[in-house]
Amino acid sequence: MRNEWIRLSDSRKRTSFLLAGIIAVLSIYAVRLIQLQVFQGSALSAQATHERQRTIELPAIRGSIVDANNQPLAVTVDAVNVTADQTLITNPQAEAQQLAGVLGADPAALATRLTGRRRFIYVAKALTPQTWSQIATLNLPGIVKESTTKRVYPNGDLAANVVGFVGSDGKGLGGLEYGLQPLLAGTNGTQTFQRGPGGGAIPTAPNTKVAAIPGSTVKLTINSDIQYAAQQAIAAEVATTKATSGTVVVMDPTTGKVLALATAPTFDPNNVGASSAGDRGNRALSDVYEPGSTAKTMTAAAVINQGLANPYTPITIPGTLKRGNKVFHDDVAHGTWHLTLTGMMAKSSNLGAILTSERIGPRIFDSYLQKFGMGQPTGLNFPGESTGKLPSLNSWSSTTFPTLAFGQGMNVNTVQAASVYATIANNGTRITPTLVDQIVAPDGTITHPNTVTSTQVVTPKTAKTVRLMLETVVSNRGTAPLAQIPGYRVAGKTGTAQYADPKCGCYRGVVASFIGMAPADAPRLVVAVTLVKPRNGHFGGQVAAPVFKQVMISALQTLHIPPTGTTAPQLPTTFGAGG
Repeated sequence: MRNEWIRLSDSRKRTSFLLAGIIAVLSIYAVRLIQLQVFQGSALSAQATHERQRTIELPAIRGSIVDANNQPLAVTVDAVNVTADQTLITNPQAEAQQLAGVLGADPAALATRLTGRRRFIYVAKALTPQTWSQIATLNLPGIVKESTTKRVYPNGDLAANVVGFVGSDGKGLGGLEYGLQPLLAGTNGTQTFQRGPGGGAIPTAPNTKVAAIPGSTVKLTINSDIQYAAQQAIAAEVATTKATSGTVVVMDPTTGKVLALATAPTFDPNNVGASSAGDRGNRALSDVYEPGSTAKTMTAAAVINQGLANPYTPITIPGTLKRGNKVFHDDVAHGTWHLTLTGMMAKSSNLGAILTSERIGPRIFDSYLQKFGMGQPTGLNFPGESTGKLPSLNSWSSTTFPTLAFGQGMNVNTVQAASVYATIANNGTRITPTLVDQIVAPDGTITHPNTVTSTQVVTPKTAKTVRLMLETVVSNRGTAPLAQIPGYRVAGKTGTAQYADPKCGCYRGVVASFIGMAPADAPRLVVAVTLVKPRNGHFGGQVAAPVFKQVMISALQTLHIPPTGTTAPQLPTTFGAGG
């Protein structure tokens, strides 16, 4: 009996200890539960919410770039980035295999991106919404859509060197895409939401959204039809002549608007990586050259405007001229020429230009070059633009003045050169060139970003006189009969200048050019053409004038500009013994 009582007592003690242990454990849990719920509940709840919460950037729609007729040159379309939460993916290889079938990607590479503990990683970028729809039907855990946009250039290389291009992040890297980045980009928005187990937003959870502000639309002065014609013409001539490069500028001389700005070679901004860096810039503004004989128009205009010469002024031109320590000559050997000032322009005599410039002297001559815009910004504010170079007067040597008179010793870009002829076409008034016509804000507000200035360089009478002389250049008595356009009066000037090659710091090859206007007696358009280092052909009248003709005809037709119906007067080119 005593033994039974002892056993019962031991059993009660064990039960008591067990109960005490259970009570102690439950007490610990209770204390912990109270701690979690009462004292730390809010903090833990906030932490859980924070871990579920995600803030994404809502990209602003990049503003479009359109031409003068509102034809799109650069637009933004909807696109999708595919992202992954690796912690939700249990079978990376299987998901990678399914994604690879839609994306056309390497399954092994995709599996690597899907494996790990990262909560956010990009799988693919800038897909079309249609491609995302195919992925969405797969219902893959951890694969999430991120809405974004993609920059598209619907006309490929049309005006590519003007418009430019963007990088993978959607920011401008070249041309106006870069230069006008703040205007085009807009302001991104944000969206904050809580993610469910599959990575998507929990519909019943709070969702905060700050809307993005779209970028502005940029309207250019470029006419796509004229731009296309210019690009086709210069690309063909660069190929035919095996030139290093070529440019075409088309301007409205009365407004300064640039209607075309073409360069060859060019590139497709939809596939920037397929082009070389040198082909992505705008050579019409970034590359400079010595203008050569096209600069003689400034020489003649300056002297005529000073009242010291006219189209009939006789100029006796010897076979050579010595100025300073240098002997100058024309491009062809000759005896004494008896030319009028008109004849000097028609034959493009370097020596005649020297003798003409000496009638006004260095200081006055320099002032005219500056008024024509030499060595100064064009006003287009284009990224990478070169202002060219005009030597300061106090640095001129004994040979600088005569060299400048026939267009060497200074350098210009093609837009600057075109602007000289636009000034003559516009009755002697130089108008600041413009490339951007309007900025249209998201709310529809229109601003004109250009400060258009005008400078009276020569009188209207002088400008008209110079135009008459330049018509002789395009006649059968001049250097550019290939620039003639049936039914229209055309005025212009050829140029064939030594090319100062920056690679060797020496003269190597030539720049062949032609700049002209039509109709010559009431100019509506100016077209400038340059070809750098042509190998099949040499002279501006031979290789550049035909491009001018082709582009000018197309532009006249596009803008429905009729002939004036007048006839050009026949100015004499020689006098006395030469006549």
